[in-house]
Amino acid sequence: MEQVPAAVTPEAAPEVAVPAAETLETVAPEAAVPPPGPEAAATEATATEATAPEAPAAEASTAEEPAAEQATAAPDAETPPAPGSAGPASPIPAPAVPSPASIAPTAGAVSDPSSWGRVDEDGTVYVRTAEGERAVGSWQAGEPVAGLAHYARRFDDLATEVTLLEARLKAHTGNPAEIKNKAQTLAESIPTAAAVGDLEGLAARARAMVGTADSAAAESRAEKAAARAAQVARKEALAAEAEQIAAESTSWKAAGDRLKAIVEEWKTIRGIDRKTDEALWTRFAAARDAFGRRRGAHFAQLDTQRGEARAAKQELIKEAQRLAASTDWGPTSAAMRSLMDRWKAVPRIGRDGDDDLWKQFRAAQDVFFAARADSDKARTSEETANQKLKEELLAEAERLDPSKDLRGAQNALRKLQERYDAVGHVPRGAMRQLEDRMQAVEEKVRGAADAGRPRVAAENPMVTSMRAAVTKAEEQLAKAEAAGDQRRIDEAQANLATRREWLTEAEKSARR
Repeated sequence: MEQVPAAVTPEAAPEVAVPAAETLETVAPEAAVPPPGPEAAATEATATEATAPEAPAAEASTAEEPAAEQATAAPDAETPPAPGSAGPASPIPAPAVPSPASIAPTAGAVSDPSSWGRVDEDGTVYVRTAEGERAVGSWQAGEPVAGLAHYARRFDDLATEVTLLEARLKAHTGNPAEIKNKAQTLAESIPTAAAVGDLEGLAARARAMVGTADSAAAESRAEKAAARAAQVARKEALAAEAEQIAAESTSWKAAGDRLKAIVEEWKTIRGIDRKTDEALWTRFAAARDAFGRRRGAHFAQLDTQRGEARAAKQELIKEAQRLAASTDWGPTSAAMRSLMDRWKAVPRIGRDGDDDLWKQFRAAQDVFFAARADSDKARTSEETANQKLKEELLAEAERLDPSKDLRGAQNALRKLQERYDAVGHVPRGAMRQLEDRMQAVEEKVRGAADAGRPRVAAENPMVTSMRAAVTKAEEQLAKAEAAGDQRRIDEAQANLATRREWLTEAEKSARR
């Protein structure tokens, strides 16, 4: 066996190289083994310094080993003690507490290297296997316990690599075929590695990964398929919702906002193959376009209806403006009310447009009704003056005394009646009272005349009733004419004509 002073000299058996930092980061950046403790580093540094004069050429090799070991450190990996160990060895510090997010299983670190190997008197390092001891190297840099610790750390590096591969396989991260190939390489190289530890157990773990890699790959594919199916189902649900909106919704603003929200949600759904994704997007886009066309047709129809409504209202405004100057108060008032009814039947054209048109229409009506109000006010003043004049005539008539001068009273009453009838309209409320007063004067004069004549038979009650009906019909006609209501005037004239005919017939019957 060739010995290298101040360095570790492996036997001819092949040794698995300690993975570099870059390799471990590729395997699992979040899991690594903690670097050797200060005591171990000091031990190796002392051994290197003690042997440096005899073997300067080996300095680089010796100096690189701790760096490589530190580069392979994994702070999140926990290393369990080897079988039969009494507890953690002092050169290897306790691992850091793993974070909750860590998924790496516990690594099989050698806590007591003496359980798996030894260093003989000449510095040869041995590892115990099922077939017996096997020399793995030579230690000349210090105490035998430091040599065992050094080779135990090499085992820990191998265990870390196996643990990381197990974690990746369990978590279905990475390429299962690549993990299987690495596990196969480790399973073949670990039994002959220059390391002290349970090499057979570690190799069995690597072989177990080779056996389960295919099933893990199948599970990974199933999980990916399930995740893809879930994402496809989400997009199918969104597409179906969009199709329902396109076919049924008439809440145009709310539906449009919902379609925009669906687009934003759609962008967050990933993991679907391009062909399926494009097919689903085609469905959604077709639904959105259909909704847009239906909404556009609705508003186009609404614009058409609004245009027709605008034209109809403008025509009503023109009619109202033509009637605004009329002084035929009764018929024009009825026409204005008819225009208002027609205006209410026309659909709205929008708040602003309706407000402007309504102002024009209402302005035309206001002109007419203001003029009518002024006319009514003037007529009221005139009727009040007429009332006063009739009251004066009545007062004069009531002073007549037919008992002293019947003929003079009759002549004076006839003249007063002519002046009374020539006076225009009076307020409605005073009309009945004035007529009753004039009738009372007429009856007084007629009574005086009747008293001077020989007694005759009393007038037929039917004739009296008919005369009263004629008088009442005449009063109704006067009221209708005062109101300017042509419909009422026509009805009153027809009623008066009928009553007069009945009176004529009654008088003929009474004379027989």
